[in-house]
Amino acid sequence: MTASAPLITLNNGVEMPALGLGVFQSPPAETVGAVEAAIAGGYRLVDTAAAYGNEREVGEGIRRSGIDRGEVFITTKLWISDYGYEQALIGFDGCLRRLGLDYVDLFLLHHPVPSDFDGTVAAYKAAEQMLADGRARAIGVSNFSERHIENLIGQTEVMPAVNQVELHPFFTQQALRAFHAANGIVSQAWSPLGGVNRYRPADASDVKNPLEHPTIVELASKYGKTSAQVVLRWHLEHGVSAIPKSVKPHRIAENFDVFDFTLTPDEVAAIDALDTGIRGGPDPELINTELYPFKVEN
Repeated sequence: MTASAPLITLNNGVEMPALGLGVFQSPPAETVGAVEAAIAGGYRLVDTAAAYGNEREVGEGIRRSGIDRGEVFITTKLWISDYGYEQALIGFDGCLRRLGLDYVDLFLLHHPVPSDFDGTVAAYKAAEQMLADGRARAIGVSNFSERHIENLIGQTEVMPAVNQVELHPFFTQQALRAFHAANGIVSQAWSPLGGVNRYRPADASDVKNPLEHPTIVELASKYGKTSAQVVLRWHLEHGVSAIPKSVKPHRIAENFDVFDFTLTPDEVAAIDALDTGIRGGPDPELINTELYPFKVEN
């Protein structure tokens, strides 16, 4: 019998699998097979984005899997080139059209744009409309800081259900996670294994890989698991949703094989202690359309 991920209840009552497949940087030609393999292996959450360029392939993978649409939780994100109310409505339509779906389960704003936060707010108001229309079952944000969220909810009606952020043993975001918990927002980890430190290292001669840290390697040996499985289990122990990316069927299966062991509180704390406070990905304060001029074709 295939294992299934535990469910996290969002602040509007919608249930989301705690563990899913991410497809950031998954080449379109390999994404269909990755999604098929993930669903066959028990995954029921797939996370994509307009900016990833593989929404069509995610939709095709789901259709080829033969699974009923209602059995899979699909997340996508609005890119910053589509911020503003009317632009966001068009962008959302583009996401649905590329996915080949009538609705998504979770719709996120991909980044805050602090230099044009009015546009960010307007885009979120469009997402609220999509929620009201039943074209999104839940809405949220990605890469938002506490201050960004406070500014957003001061001007909108719906508390974000999820904030998807960089989160791994070397960047644990403890203060942000506490803020989320206090406001009923689920923390979701992109780059949950710390891969951002490998594919985008600040110093190519000093790549910081959590999977090679002795604390995690020793725990993997103790439990007869891989380092990646230990880190994913750590996320689950914290109630964090994680979306590891892979296009390799054996790795996709490995990342899902984390439901037959648990970490002790002391072991969780030992991994917590690896936090460096150093972000591997881009600083959300600096995101704007000048730095990222890419536009999604809707």
